[in-house]
Amino acid sequence: MEKGRRKFLDTLKRRPLILDGATGTELQKRGMPPGVCPELWCIENPGVIEGVHADYAGAGSDAVYTCTFGANRLKLGEYGVHDVPAVNRSLALVARKAVRGKALVLGDIGPTGRFIRPFGELDFEEAVSVFREQVRGLLEGGVDGFVIETMMDIQEARAALIAVKETCGLFTLVTMTFERDGRTLNGTDPLTALVTLQALGAGAVGCNCSTGPDDMARFIGAMRPYAKVPLVAKPNAGLPRSAGGDTVYDMDAAEFARRAGALVAAGAGILGGCCGTTPRHVAALRKAVSRKKAPVPLRKSLAALSSARRTVVFEPGRPLAVIGEGINPTGKKALQEELREGKTALVRQMARDQEAAGADLLDVNVGVPGIDQEQTMHDVVMTLAAATDLPLVIDSAKPEPIERALRVYPGRALINSISGETEKLRRLLPVAAKYGAMFILLPLTDRGIPETAGKRTDVVRAVEREARRHGFTREDFLVDGIVMTAASNPNAPRETLLTVRWAAETFGARTVVGLSNVSFGLPERRWINAAFLAMASASGLTAAIANPASEELMFVKKAADVLGGRDRDAAGWIALCAKPGGAAKRAPAEALPPEQRLREAVLEGNREAVGGLVAESLKAGVDAAALAREVMIPAIVEVGERFGRKEYFLPQLIASGETMKIGMEALEPFLKQASKEGAGRGTILIATVKGDIHDIGKNIVALLLRNHGYRVVDLGKDVASERIVRAIEKHRPQVVGLSALMTTTMTRMKEVIDLARRRGLSCPFLVGGAVVTRAYADSIGAAYARDGVEAVQVIEAITGGRRKA
Repeated sequence: MEKGRRKFLDTLKRRPLILDGATGTELQKRGMPPGVCPELWCIENPGVIEGVHADYAGAGSDAVYTCTFGANRLKLGEYGVHDVPAVNRSLALVARKAVRGKALVLGDIGPTGRFIRPFGELDFEEAVSVFREQVRGLLEGGVDGFVIETMMDIQEARAALIAVKETCGLFTLVTMTFERDGRTLNGTDPLTALVTLQALGAGAVGCNCSTGPDDMARFIGAMRPYAKVPLVAKPNAGLPRSAGGDTVYDMDAAEFARRAGALVAAGAGILGGCCGTTPRHVAALRKAVSRKKAPVPLRKSLAALSSARRTVVFEPGRPLAVIGEGINPTGKKALQEELREGKTALVRQMARDQEAAGADLLDVNVGVPGIDQEQTMHDVVMTLAAATDLPLVIDSAKPEPIERALRVYPGRALINSISGETEKLRRLLPVAAKYGAMFILLPLTDRGIPETAGKRTDVVRAVEREARRHGFTREDFLVDGIVMTAASNPNAPRETLLTVRWAAETFGARTVVGLSNVSFGLPERRWINAAFLAMASASGLTAAIANPASEELMFVKKAADVLGGRDRDAAGWIALCAKPGGAAKRAPAEALPPEQRLREAVLEGNREAVGGLVAESLKAGVDAAALAREVMIPAIVEVGERFGRKEYFLPQLIASGETMKIGMEALEPFLKQASKEGAGRGTILIATVKGDIHDIGKNIVALLLRNHGYRVVDLGKDVASERIVRAIEKHRPQVVGLSALMTTTMTRMKEVIDLARRRGLSCPFLVGGAVVTRAYADSIGAAYARDGVEAVQVIEAITGGRRKA
C-alpha cells in the first residue's frame, strides 16, 4: 500500500482527516495581483505559495493541495504555456519542500472550463489526454495522491479519474460542486455522483465549494447511507460580499469550526475549507474535530446503477425495476435502417416513449449485421446519456461495443450479459471491473444452457468465484433466471422460477429475467407475460427486461409491488391509476404535423433533426414568421421554464439552445425582417472579466439571448476593464453582462462598473458566475442572475422586452 493511501486510512481509524483551506484568496492577500494565472505567478514567486502550504501544514492539515487547479493544457494554453508537465512538476516540488514531510501532498486537478461530450464539444478521449498530461507532471513532482475537485460535470470527473487510474494507482479523492438545490449545474445529485465515482475507483468522494457547511451537510447526508468509501467535505466560509473593494466571506474561523461538527455527524471523515477559508479556519477545524471519531463507510458494496442525473438502487422492499426492451433492432426494420444510416432520431423517440411509460432502465442493443457495432454503440450511448435520465443496460454479444460504451458512459451501467463461457469471462470481467459496471450473470456455459435450476445454480457459483478475483461481490450482479418459451417446453417456466427463488433467497443475489421469451409462439402473449411477471415477482425477482408500453404488464407489475410490500402506501399503484386511461400511449412521432415535431425537436435538443423539420414545415405551407413566432420561440421559452423548475439541467439547456440556433439559421433566409426585428429588441454587451478564462456560462447566456431576438456583442473572456468600457461607448448597449467564475477575479466586476460610472456611462450592469451572489451584486450596484435563463428574464425586465419577437 502506497504512503498516501496508508496515511489516509490510518488517520481515519483515529479521527477525521484534515485537508487545507483556500489557496486563491490566500495568494491575493500575499501579493498576487488580480487577473494573473495563479499557477504561473506561483512559479515566478515560489516563496509565496511555499508560505501558504507551510502555514496550512502548521495549522494542522494532514494533506495540502498543490497549486495546480488550472494547470492543464487548455487553461495554460491561454497564457502561451505548453510544457504542462513542467508546470505541474515544479509546483508539486514546491509543495513537498514547504510541508517538509509534515503533511501529504495531493496533486490538484480542476476542471478544464469546457464541457465533455455528450454534454459539450470536448471529446472524451481528448479530455482524458489533457488530464493524463497533468497527472504525469504531478507524479514527477512526487505527489502522494490526487484530488479531482470543483467538478460540476460528472463526465469530466470521470475523465480525470480514468486518467489517474490509467497512469498510476495512487489514492484519489473526487469532489463535486453542488448548488444549494443539491445538484450540480449539469443536474447530478450527490447520490448519483457517489454511485458513479466510487464504482469507478475513487478512494474518497464528496463535495467542495459553492456552499457553506450547513448546506454541505445535507449533501453528505444524502451520500452517507450508500457510501463504501470515506466522504469529503470542503465548504466555503459562508457567502462572499464586497467590502472596501475586496471580496470577503462572512464566516470567521470559530463559526466555521463550530458548524463543521455537523459535517462529521452527517458522515464526512475528511474535512477542509474552500473559498474564504484561511490557516486560522483550518487550525480551528482541526481543534474542533480532533477528538471525534471519523465516520466509517456503511457499505462494503452497493447494488445500484446511475445515469448522469438519476440512480436506481436494487434493495429489498423496493419496487420491481422494468428494463425497457425497445431499443433492440431485432425484427424492427425502421430501427435497423436508422442504425445503418448512423442516425439516432428513432432511438431518442424509443427512449422517450419507454421512460414516459414507466421504464426504470433502458436496454440498448445495436446488433445489426454489417455495421460498425462498436462505433454505433458509442454514438447511441452518447445520444441517450444526454437525452434520458434513465440508467442504461449495455447489451451486446460482442465485447468490443460493451467496452467502448462503458468507457464513455457518464454513469454506472449494467452489462447484458456475462455468462460462464470461457471467452466471455476472460474478456468482460476485467472490463466490468475497470469501469465499475454491474453485470447480468447469465448461467450458461460453453456447452449451452443448463435445462434445470440445479445445474444453473452450479454455473452461477462458478461465475461468482471468478468474479470475486476481480473484486466483485454478490451485490455487483443480477442473476438471470433464463426464460425459455413455454410453448416448446412446458417445464421451462418452472425451472426459471426455481432459479430466481434460489438466487434471491438462498444465494442472496439480485435477479433478472428477459420476460417476453416465455410467451413466444403463443396467442395473446401480453397476458402470458403479465402472469409470468406476477409469479416471478412473488419468487423474488428484482428486475425484468420487458415492454413498459404493455398496459397489462405495467398494471400487474404495480399490483404485485403493492401485494409484495414493495410499494409503500401503494403510492405507485395510485399514481398509475390516476393517469387518464392508465398507461396511455402517445401518438407515433411520424403521425404528428411537421411543425409539432419541430417543437419537440427544440424541446429535446435534437440537433440532428431540426434543419429537416424546418424545411418540411415550410414545404407543408407553414409561414416562416409564424414558425418562428408560434412554434420555435415558445418552445425555447418552455425549455427555460423547465430549467427554472429543475426539470431540465444545463446539458438540456445547451442542447435545446444549439438546436434552436440551427433551426433559426435554416429559417433565416425566409425571414426578411429578422435582422431588423432582432436589432429592435436591443443590444446586449457581455464579457468575462480580466484574468478569468472561464466562459461556459457567458456563452450560454449569449446563445439564449440571441435565440430571444437580442443582438449580442460578445467580447470573449479575460477582457480588460478599459476594453469593456470602450466597447460600451461604441455600441451603447441596453445592458452589460459581466461573468466571473473565481473569487480572485470577481473583484474586476466592481472595477468595470466604477470605471464606466467615472466615464459618465449609466447603462445597467448584470453580473453572474459560480462564485457571485445576489448580495455581492447588490454591493457593487449591479443586477444579478444565477443562470442563463434568469439572465434573459432580468434583461427582458430591464429593457421592457417582454413582447413577441
